[in-house]
Amino acid sequence: MRTTGGYAETEWGQVHYRRNGDSGPWIGLFHESPLSSRVYEDVLPLLGRHARAIAFDTPGYGASDPPPSRHTEIPDYARVLAQAASRIGMERPVLGGVHTGASLAIETAAALPGGAGGLVLSGVPLFNVAERASYLSQWTPEVPFDDQGTQFRWGVERYRRIWGADVPPEMLHLAVVELMRTRDRYDWAYQAAFRHDPAASLAAGRAPVLLLDAEFDLLADKDALALELARDARLVSLAGLPGQPHLRAPDRYAAEILTFVREITSEEREPRP
Repeated sequence: MRTTGGYAETEWGQVHYRRNGDSGPWIGLFHESPLSSRVYEDVLPLLGRHARAIAFDTPGYGASDPPPSRHTEIPDYARVLAQAASRIGMERPVLGGVHTGASLAIETAAALPGGAGGLVLSGVPLFNVAERASYLSQWTPEVPFDDQGTQFRWGVERYRRIWGADVPPEMLHLAVVELMRTRDRYDWAYQAAFRHDPAASLAAGRAPVLLLDAEFDLLADKDALALELARDARLVSLAGLPGQPHLRAPDRYAAEILTFVREITSEEREPRP
């Protein structure tokens, strides 16, 4: 089935999304900063064979209108994304996200009137105080900008550094282009994610959780803490991947999500004693 695009009206303006699938359970996906729903282009058709899969552009990224200021917090982003999900008609969706998107999935689940049916989290930003301070001060330097293309070289070097020198050209191109689209505000959701601690909301949530991570992801060491916090959690580590499971192994990533969705859907249908 072909992936289509659309917009949902919210208090901040339009939230853009990509969609694939017209029947089955709802699945909503949130991307890492500072990219867009394009990171799920190869995942959506795989999910859409069995579900109604939506990938959102975080407000201020991709084709979504920005929040009112850079001083916007993750629960505020989540409130607006919950509005978008409700406008689309999503009911009890399984929500998933990578890094910033993991925090957005957790908080959007809390903001949805009917809650979420489950969570699929990759790299939950469960930072300690020192880590949080380091990310806040060092991770989002100002992007250089001139008529010599310094900004593009900077972007390429940045993603080779954080994604690895062997990052495939297609992934590198996608990341740099999306970063350049939001150069003046690329740090907004990053900084919000670094300020935010998702621990309390993760612990309070009642939906089952799949921690779906790359073996060597930057935040893979947080999986053990996430397992302790969540009431009903399981971990699947995709062996050999340095990170970005949705981009590097979309087939494996989608297959694990669908297996999880089938499991929790079956559990919900079982009669209670």
